[in-house]
Amino acid sequence: MDIVCLDLEGVLVPEIWIAFSQASGIPELKRTTRDEPDYDKLMRWRLGILKEHGLGLKEIQATIEKIDPIPGAREFLDELRSLTQVIIISDTFTQFASPLMKKLGWPTIFCNSLEVAENGEITGFRMRIENSKYTTVKALQSIGYNTIASGDSYNDLGMIKASKAGFLFKSTEQIKADNPQFPAFETYEELLAAIKNVLD
Repeated sequence: MDIVCLDLEGVLVPEIWIAFSQASGIPELKRTTRDEPDYDKLMRWRLGILKEHGLGLKEIQATIEKIDPIPGAREFLDELRSLTQVIIISDTFTQFASPLMKKLGWPTIFCNSLEVAENGEITGFRMRIENSKYTTVKALQSIGYNTIASGDSYNDLGMIKASKAGFLFKSTEQIKADNPQFPAFETYEELLAAIKNVLD
């Protein structure tokens, strides 16, 4: 039994924080997991910037409402889901993901949650489990699934390395250079063909 595990941001939808950086005019918020391997450090830094500028959940959600999936993502996901089970494993948060899942046809997503004060300030975040992408893939394997994983960032490498087959998608030159053992693709057609090749 195969199951495909996909990252969300950078793979199926544009990076939320980059979009919000542009909308808010705060260039520092462009930093993502493509730049910073330590997700906990990255999120705490982001929350500090939001607090400094008096921005909260409402402002970020307003930006997310305007984000559309990467062209071709919905069709890719629909075709992939007709072939096998698919789970999106993301380090994003339920409060961010919902409008995007609607535009993608409500695929299954495993993600995290934000701690939000009554005034809308994001005061913290709760990760579903430590090292969630790798841990989720190992858990799926423990119940009899072969995992096939794809992502673009440092925080995807654990699940890619642990899977029966792993692919980099729309990744950075640095990550591709550091991980030459993984095929790297730029189009959904290439990724779909590669996944089809390894499906049972």
